[in-house]
Amino acid sequence: MRALPLIVALVLSLGGCGAIPGLPYRPADPPTPSRAASPATSPSPSRAPSPDAAPSASATPAPSATAQALTVARARTAMRTWLATYNAALKKRKWWRSNARLDALFVEGALYEGVLERSREELGWKPAHRPINPTGTPTIYVPRPERQPPAGDWFIAKATYRDTKGHSRPHLLGFLRSAGQSFRLAVVTPVHWGQRMPEPLLDADGYITDMDNAMAAAVAEEYRNFWNGDKDKEGDSGYRLAKDSYSRKAFPEVNKGLYVGFAGHGSVFGFRTASGGMFFLFALLNDTKSVTNVLSEAVLVPKGGKAVQELGGSWFS
Repeated sequence: MRALPLIVALVLSLGGCGAIPGLPYRPADPPTPSRAASPATSPSPSRAPSPDAAPSASATPAPSATAQALTVARARTAMRTWLATYNAALKKRKWWRSNARLDALFVEGALYEGVLERSREELGWKPAHRPINPTGTPTIYVPRPERQPPAGDWFIAKATYRDTKGHSRPHLLGFLRSAGQSFRLAVVTPVHWGQRMPEPLLDADGYITDMDNAMAAAVAEEYRNFWNGDKDKEGDSGYRLAKDSYSRKAFPEVNKGLYVGFAGHGSVFGFRTASGGMFFLFALLNDTKSVTNVLSEAVLVPKGGKAVQELGGSWFS
């Protein structure tokens, strides 16, 4: 979506937050922007069994027989719809000044996309966002319909497109849909140069398999300690940033600028990898009521390992 001068890897969590197995790890108090605006809504989708990826005979039935299950095909269609809406919005004069337009596109950590342009406008700079036109077919990662949160659905997309510097590179995007609403972007980050997205462990129907929520919480806590400068707690979670971690290289530079501590995070998306590890994608916020400092992170915990590898990340303040 855009590449800032500082591309930083990071992760954060609220301490003491609970997690529901099979669902995105959520903060106790989901971050919301410090403004009032009604998000755009769409007709509530049906939940009839999907012809694209029917559950196996041994699977738990979907919550409702009258609603459409989210499949890879439907998620890909939802992403195309979002991209069309996003690219059209960029043609609107000062699109970042419309709360309704922002709320129709973004949720949770991704709301900083509007904050970014508002900040650039105040500094007298040109807009940084460019249309997103993926090359090739985006890869879609979707959990089983019955493993989706009762309040909505989510999926991850890996798409290759040009950043603001004109470089073509893979990006990871996490989308959320609340009941009765369209999918909105919750987190996005470019993949670091030289890194690759791990292959997911898929079930017999092609769905990604559940991530380990306890591990997600522990890894997030470790990053919270690191980025908030609490070195005494480093490693207390049972995990550590890898020695060649991008965060270890970037934090000293970032800390000299407008960096502030992080207090919350949005949804954590993830899955088990084919090699037995865990992949996590999420965004961290400076405050649960104001989206002004954000770090987005994609990380991998290898099977049996305790060193967290950073695959991608971005920082904005």
